[in-house]
Amino acid sequence: MIQEDRRTPVPYAAADERATLTAMLQFQRDTLALKCSGLTPEQLKERAVPPSALSLLGLVRHAAEVERGWFRNVLAGERSQSHWTPPGSTEWADFDVEHADAEADFAVWRAECARSRATVDAAESLDATGGLGDDTYSVRYVLAHMIEEYARHNGHADLLRERIDGSTGE
Repeated sequence: MIQEDRRTPVPYAAADERATLTAMLQFQRDTLALKCSGLTPEQLKERAVPPSALSLLGLVRHAAEVERGWFRNVLAGERSQSHWTPPGSTEWADFDVEHADAEADFAVWRAECARSRATVDAAESLDATGGLGDDTYSVRYVLAHMIEEYARHNGHADLLRERIDGSTGE
């Protein structure tokens, strides 16, 4: 069963844009964690339907990679490498969870989320920018994109969780 809902509340009215966007992103992160709560490592690795590689643990790993890419590489200007895809590989390994260590993967995701929060906290404003190649992105854009990214994948997480144990989170 899904554990108690302890998601970060989102301010409905009395907050500025930064507080609203960061709270909404944290709510989406918390939703992914909630959808994974109370499951065994084997359940977290269960695939949606053949031939899909989609699993809850794969979504967590993918979220860690997206956090790393947008906040560390784009906004902070780092050139960090994937946690799971070997350098030079053209195949993304986020969803390759057969031999994954769920506890370690969740630790990586939590650490990437913490680094992302620190990057946003350090930004002068939502108009601060970072880049990748010839493209420039604002903190505002990255936050909005990440909310969309998590929201889309949380829809997948809903279906995966219901398939695993019937929980809908309602």
